[in-house]
Amino acid sequence: MAEITAALVKELRERTGQGMMDCKKALTAAGGDIEKAIDDMRAAGAIKAAKKAGNIAAEGSIAVKVADDNKRAVIIEVNSQTDFLALQDDFKNFVNSSVEKAFAEKMTDAAPLIAAQETDREALVAKCGENVNIRRLTTVEADLVGSYLHGHRIGVLVALKGGSVELAKEIAMHVAASNPQFLDPSQVSEEAVAKEKEIFLALNEDKIKGKPAEIVEKMVAGRISKFLAEASLVEQAFVKDPDVKVGDLAKKAGAEIVSFVRYEVGEGIERAEVDFAAEVAAQVAATKQ
Repeated sequence: MAEITAALVKELRERTGQGMMDCKKALTAAGGDIEKAIDDMRAAGAIKAAKKAGNIAAEGSIAVKVADDNKRAVIIEVNSQTDFLALQDDFKNFVNSSVEKAFAEKMTDAAPLIAAQETDREALVAKCGENVNIRRLTTVEADLVGSYLHGHRIGVLVALKGGSVELAKEIAMHVAASNPQFLDPSQVSEEAVAKEKEIFLALNEDKIKGKPAEIVEKMVAGRISKFLAEASLVEQAFVKDPDVKVGDLAKKAGAEIVSFVRYEVGEGIERAEVDFAAEVAAQVAATKQ
């Protein structure tokens, strides 16, 4: 059995990213054989990865890849449990390799990407100790596709008919900032309009009480008109020039906005309430066992 030196433990830690005590235990079990220790830790890592799968991952990164001719692009979301991990090189490398694979293989949904990246995902989970998930993927093809990334948390793709890459990026930046829900008013569902009407009436019950029905109807119509403008990309005031609507901005440049995709990290994921005091107490208790 080879001597378990501090240098050997340090080397194993650097190669695996695991804790010092875990590395020492693995080396001891492997009789000082560092390669066997790595294999054993990897095997155990798959089990750790499976255990971590139940943990909620609502942080992470958005990544985009656009073709050189700007006619095709892909956007993905990869989740982690903490924003700290999202800023680390190991996680960034996994995200980058994922978006590159999705683009190269012209994937149109997340399922094949998840399957293709599972081995690398499990290795990352084993190394970082957090759950990591590829959550979603969208591919866009059009005459022209532009993109914008706001840090690592918001990503946008905009498809245009006509126009320029610069215009597409400007509109994508607007989408990132204003978060429109629809492309134009025609896409707003009757259910969404009815819900907005219901909310308006509930919030303004005192103001409309006793008013004639036609006056109330005009008030409701005004609110719905404002709602459609706020929710529809082409009707929104351009963030860089509030006097111009986004739809008019595109028309003046000889372009038509065909579609857009906006991803924001963690949107729609129900986050667990964490009792940090209880969590710390549990960790302290575990160390005393």
